Amino acid sequence: MKFKEKLLEGVLLQRYKRFFADVEYKNEKYSIHVPNTGSLKGVIEKNQKQKCWFSLHGDETKKLKGTLEVVQAVNGTWVGVNTSNPNKIVNEAIQLGLQNGKSHFKHWSEYGFYKSEFKISKETRLDGVFCKKETDLENNKIKKHYIEIKNTTLVRESDGRRLALFPDAVTERGQKHIREMMKLMEQGHQAELIFTIQRDDVTAFAAAQDIDPEYARLFQQALQKGLIVSPVLVALDQNEVSLTNKVLDVADW
Repeated sequence: MKFKEKLLEGVLLQRYKRFFADVEYKNEKYSIHVPNTGSLKGVIEKNQKQKCWFSLHGDETKKLKGTLEVVQAVNGTWVGVNTSNPNKIVNEAIQLGLQNGKSHFKHWSEYGFYKSEFKISKETRLDGVFCKKETDLENNKIKKHYIEIKNTTLVRESDGRRLALFPDAVTERGQKHIREMMKLMEQGHQAELIFTIQRDDVTAFAAAQDIDPEYARLFQQALQKGLIVSPVLVALDQNEVSLTNKVLDVADW
């Protein structure tokens, strides 16, 4: 997914009120939007200036002058912080595969149709569903492949490994999604959690059991029932963000 314009490189001065940040660019300070509800632990450090990539929209009537996209962590790694990008780049990869007949992942290759934002009940909407053809969409007796996409930025060291972890805060919504996906698998469908890892300094993935024990418990339970877990690295630069083909192993932690 290409950005409308090349991202600007500035200095992140602070994040505040969760969705606000001040950045410095060419000796001027701008207040911009932080499109991330998470804690961003291990990404944005308090009272420390960090390099960042961001955009400016040019609309002088708006209080927030742009959007924070990427922050350089203290170890030098560039980390994507925009939580709207993962769904966009996964959808882009899916649509490209459907158009050229070469699926981004092998386990998607048996399907010829994909719908994003699919409602599975009155209370729950998943990020997408694959089926062989569009007319299969409303027939619950026909096998489908459901996906849910999660943004991932948290990293921890464990036994010499650098693990990408999810979540970085307790997520009742995430717990609900796993429960719903287990129900779908019991009905004969496939379900997949895609963790888009917006940093490249990691070697494996795990559920953050110290942050959300219930999520970690449900995650392990779903794995045993056949949940497909795809922790995928994301490629970032100042011109675009894209889904790679590099899938990390799922580790116990």
